[in-house]
Amino acid sequence: MPVIESIAGRTRDLGGFSVSRVLPYPQRRAVGPFVFFDEMGPANFVPGTGIDVRPHPHIGLATVTYLFEGAISHRDSLGTVIDIAPGAVNWMTAGRGITHSERSPAGLRAAGHRLHGIQSWVALPIAHEEDAPAFAHHPADSLPAITIDGARRVLIAGTAFGAVSPVAVASPMFYIHVEADAGAEVYLPHEHEERAVHIVSGAIEIDGVRHEAGQMLVFEADAEAKWRALEPTRAMLLGGAKLDGERHIEWNFVHHSQERIEAAKADWRAGRFARVPGDDEYIPLP
Repeated sequence: MPVIESIAGRTRDLGGFSVSRVLPYPQRRAVGPFVFFDEMGPANFVPGTGIDVRPHPHIGLATVTYLFEGAISHRDSLGTVIDIAPGAVNWMTAGRGITHSERSPAGLRAAGHRLHGIQSWVALPIAHEEDAPAFAHHPADSLPAITIDGARRVLIAGTAFGAVSPVAVASPMFYIHVEADAGAEVYLPHEHEERAVHIVSGAIEIDGVRHEAGQMLVFEADAEAKWRALEPTRAMLLGGAKLDGERHIEWNFVHHSQERIEAAKADWRAGRFARVPGDDEYIPLP
């Protein structure tokens, strides 16, 4: 069998809405550089409600927000203020330290709305863990679209199928949104060492075995990685080069050095991280 791991998401309550957490998993800490993978929703918010992820810090990683429905308003300590819509990419490089918040935009909050998307973290290579923080927004129409045999692919980040995403990445990787018709066969890019598919909706078949929505399937490194959509299916393809060493993950911090994480915790506790202009709340260290 080409599948070496099947991971079912575990529900986590983030205060008012729930996510399905796929990575990290006890037996699978990462797929390529992806060390954290949450499916948010789908969640319905009645008028007057929404998400409020208060300002919190990160180091040593890049956060990647990608939505199917709804919108999120992003603010960070660099002064960035931007709303992300479905199909666009918010790529925030934490490096040596950044603070950000994510909230429902005022208009959607007032009207009521539905939210569904993926929040993932990409570990930075050790040589780039202490880079300067940065933020980049890429609208949906700037991302390469690839349609092959009844499956429409959007290359969110990295390289695949001869295309290159405009999103700047620090290591070899790929991240793809797929919408496949029933019966479509979808191959994963062969040039990457670690590869997985996460089923968002629908169902797929691999070597005669059915897999349902909410699962992530990790493929053997040298196997022919492909699946067939048993019904209209939405999925995410992800992976890349294996990490250049073990990563410690504690709260919102990712780093190869536990001592550096302890220092970041102390900095947040003491108020030494930069604040988010226009958003004075914060999440205390757990």
